[in-house]
Amino acid sequence: MKFDGTDLYAALIHELKNNLGLLAMTLESIPLQGESGHDGAVDASRLLCQGVVDRLHQALRVYKAADQQIHPAIDAYSPHDLVHAVRDRTIALCRGRLHVETQLDPDLPAIWFFDRDLIEMALINGIHNALAHAASTLRIEASMREGCLALIVRDDSAGYPAHILASMATDGPYPTTGTGLGLRFSRLIAQSHDNKGRSGELRLCNDPGAVFCLMLP
Repeated sequence: MKFDGTDLYAALIHELKNNLGLLAMTLESIPLQGESGHDGAVDASRLLCQGVVDRLHQALRVYKAADQQIHPAIDAYSPHDLVHAVRDRTIALCRGRLHVETQLDPDLPAIWFFDRDLIEMALINGIHNALAHAASTLRIEASMREGCLALIVRDDSAGYPAHILASMATDGPYPTTGTGLGLRFSRLIAQSHDNKGRSGELRLCNDPGAVFCLMLP
């Protein structure tokens, strides 16, 4: 039987992802000692490991997507529940290093139609960037804008660098690693959600910190 090299590539990504997932679980089990040197190193290692796991998972999804298309499993979900779940995951990741807030507009609908798992993965990309660069505060927001559900991750960092904002304005290309891969994956997820001929969008801006916004029609 001939073994396709592309299958080997996918298998290696999957194996690395699983092994790093086990390492992340091991790091989670290391108790903090109240010493800044020790605790800071453990937290940094844990965040880095989880970030790599997420990136590998995204790379596998992008690789497996036929002609760079992602096919979401759309269903009715609560934006409120999604924001609260992402908030809880963010709090667990930052372990008190940042203050995590949520803001839900009063006119937010009880349900919206999207792929819950994919949208959470896209939001976690924005979360990882905020965890790496925010000074003290991270806020997860949900509101209605331009007839779309807007899901936002906002922080008090110095903002996105100019080349990242420029790549968004010209529709790429993004770098193929790190933040670039995460943004590419998030844009693919947003664009895979469409309704009545309108596709979702990923919007980035500085206001004055970094603002990561998914627009879902």
